[in-house]
Amino acid sequence: MSGAGPAGQVPAALSGPSSSLAGLRILVTGLGVTGFPAAVHLGERGADVIVIDGDDQADVSEKAQILEVFDVDIRRGPEHVEALPEGRLDLVVTSPGWRPDQPVLAAAAAAGIPVIGEVELAWRIRGTNDAKWLAITGTNGKTTTTTMLEAMLLAAGLRAKACGNIGTPLLEAVLEPGLEVLAIELSSFQLHWQESMSADAAAVLNIAPDHLDWHGSAEAYAADKAKIYHNAKLACVYNCADDATLHMVEEADVVEGAKAIGFTTGVPHPGELGVVEDLLVDRAFIPQRYSSAAEIAAVSDVATATGVEGSRPADHQVANALAAASLARAIDVPGQAIAAGLQNHSLGAHRMVTVAEQNGLRWVDDSKATNTHAANASLGAFDSIVWIAGGLPKGADFTALFNDHRDRIKALVLIGADDSAFREAIAATVPDLEVVRIEPALGIDSGVPKRRGEAVASAAVAAAAQLAGPGDTVLLAPAAASMDQFLNYNTRGELFTEAVHTHLGR
Repeated sequence: MSGAGPAGQVPAALSGPSSSLAGLRILVTGLGVTGFPAAVHLGERGADVIVIDGDDQADVSEKAQILEVFDVDIRRGPEHVEALPEGRLDLVVTSPGWRPDQPVLAAAAAAGIPVIGEVELAWRIRGTNDAKWLAITGTNGKTTTTTMLEAMLLAAGLRAKACGNIGTPLLEAVLEPGLEVLAIELSSFQLHWQESMSADAAAVLNIAPDHLDWHGSAEAYAADKAKIYHNAKLACVYNCADDATLHMVEEADVVEGAKAIGFTTGVPHPGELGVVEDLLVDRAFIPQRYSSAAEIAAVSDVATATGVEGSRPADHQVANALAAASLARAIDVPGQAIAAGLQNHSLGAHRMVTVAEQNGLRWVDDSKATNTHAANASLGAFDSIVWIAGGLPKGADFTALFNDHRDRIKALVLIGADDSAFREAIAATVPDLEVVRIEPALGIDSGVPKRRGEAVASAAVAAAAQLAGPGDTVLLAPAAASMDQFLNYNTRGELFTEAVHTHLGR
């Protein structure tokens, strides 16, 4: 897909947090989580800022009042996102959700106007802010790993904050005084538009095809993920079980002296963190790494989400913990703080959360499983599953999921506006699988946005209850995005949980 980064020279005046941008005419695309703070910052510094957003229905009155103070020109409606505004433009700052082939961005690239995103902007304006950047990406596990890392840093007594694709926008975090370390989750969308970042340490957790509708191909998606390693200063952390992440490190242009650090859920080799019996150990950041390993935590310190007392955390959660520990160790966080951080950490909402158990039947919310890679881990955690799945497939192929878990999947409750990709996979793998299709029209119910999809969730829970019995797990792990029928994956998980509680009379 075209538009692989800045098309022209970014104005030099942008560097640093406070130099005047008077005389620069800058276009900001989107008025959301990243677009709004970008417009405020640029406007504060005297730039002539135009913000365009195709949504003219959302209530942005509070944002508009703030932007008016800086004379920001807000243009909302579909007509404003079909072409560049007239007149000279010195820079485009885009929100990560905007695809490179979107007409405004494609036109900017064709005209030689530099296009950057939040990460590039934050890196350039950080100025004398010397907070360390620990950056994390991957197809799955980013948020869990980032919050684990933040917990480790805080346990070490460092002033740290999780930011980027979660929590505080990166642009705000980089300007916050006093922070010593930023634990930064980065999506492939965010990485696509950055060129200059030089993280102290960076990790790619795993790679599986995702967001192919945005990137155009699996190769382009992986190439954008790999940009996180560019100019890494201390460490490039890769997954020993995912050769693609190692190849990314091998191809990366890094600062001299940066180390390649692997993580594995098996026994580690020198230069890796891994597991020995029931311990997480370091064979990468200790002088005696060729002859021994240093204990940094216990496997039991890693939070589980099964709801079963004393259960061992899933392998992918142990891998997340080791990735976070690798980044922490790169800046000399001691093992005691890593253990304490993991003990203090809890998994976020809608990530393999047991919402109820009754009459031998378990109900699990993993609405965060928005792609096949995440759903694969979810399905592998249980033995007999009534699976609730479906949504926006993002170009994914679900055949491998049904092939790999055919003995686990007892029945399927199919949601989503378009079920064709699931139907094709079922026909090719388990044509006799019992499938209950939830009427797509239920997903267009109106009213309060946070209730959109309520009827879908209720119908799916009712159908699953009819299919499941003692010893089964009803698993919401959609393997697809939510926005066709729900506001977002959080809402999907919340409405599922409510529907389960209502069904069980709680």
